[in-house]
Amino acid sequence: MKACVLHAVNDLRYEDMPDPVRKPGEVLIKIKASGICGSDIARVFEKGTYHFPTVPGHEFGGEIIGADDTALLGKKCTVFPLIPCRMCENCQIGQYAQCEDYNYFGSRCDGGFAELISVPVWNVAIAPDSLGYEEIAMTEPCAVALHSVEKADLGIGGRVCVFGGGPIGIMAAKWAAFKGASEVSLIDIDERKSAFAAELGFRTEIKGKYDAAIECSGSGAGYESAVTAAKAFGTVVLVGNPAREMTLSQKGYWEILRKELTVKGVWNSSYSSQINNWKTALEFMPKLDIGCLVSHRFGFDRCVEAFSLIRERREYVSKVMFIQE
Repeated sequence: MKACVLHAVNDLRYEDMPDPVRKPGEVLIKIKASGICGSDIARVFEKGTYHFPTVPGHEFGGEIIGADDTALLGKKCTVFPLIPCRMCENCQIGQYAQCEDYNYFGSRCDGGFAELISVPVWNVAIAPDSLGYEEIAMTEPCAVALHSVEKADLGIGGRVCVFGGGPIGIMAAKWAAFKGASEVSLIDIDERKSAFAAELGFRTEIKGKYDAAIECSGSGAGYESAVTAAKAFGTVVLVGNPAREMTLSQKGYWEILRKELTVKGVWNSSYSSQINNWKTALEFMPKLDIGCLVSHRFGFDRCVEAFSLIRERREYVSKVMFIQE
């Protein structure tokens, strides 16, 4: 098969590699669409993966073409990218995102920037036929966005402000509106992102104080703005994955103290029999219209070009998607 293979930091190649061999208890998936996450940019250009060579990519959707259960053949699906150890304390209570010894598609083992992948059937989330593969490939960020909004504990009619107009920030804003927020503001310092947010119907400036502030930029400025925008006894949800050190000013710290804010962190999403953000995301995704987030499409053979486009910020970029027939 063909795949995008990372051999070292800043050494991504489109090349041949052996087809995966499906083991008992796994399904073989023909990948139809794979999205580039901001964390993939850091992996390729700065941090690297946990070993080389590695096929990156953890946001993908495809068709099941091999399975022990023949009823699964031909089904559309996506994949929860974390493989839990099932032994640690957090796994025992179904909190798999906090697993202490996990594996992960696209960073610790080969991921979704390839024509084929074989994964444990437990990690497979079956998608409705009505969803296109591009939407299915965005289930992971959509589930993270849902998880963040649920952490905000918004009541019907609550006011929420989202900082960071990337795909997860936009999806968080969409989820907040879908869940009954009376007002949703979406703030970004990039004028192109603000313009897109305005096109989607969101307020792009801060007005007053908010019941919840959701920080999706991963920046110190976003964190500072979030604790400032939250009202007394409000909730601040931290989602953005920082690319560098973050700081909070003394004034920002006082905002937390004086307003007695609740600050919550978000890591990944819930994927268990009790709470499954993935199942909810797949069910309600058609009502969120997240397909509009795809701004660029490439074949795997143009992977270097796709990554360079995002890194160099030559033009407005939302979600960049690899497409395969």
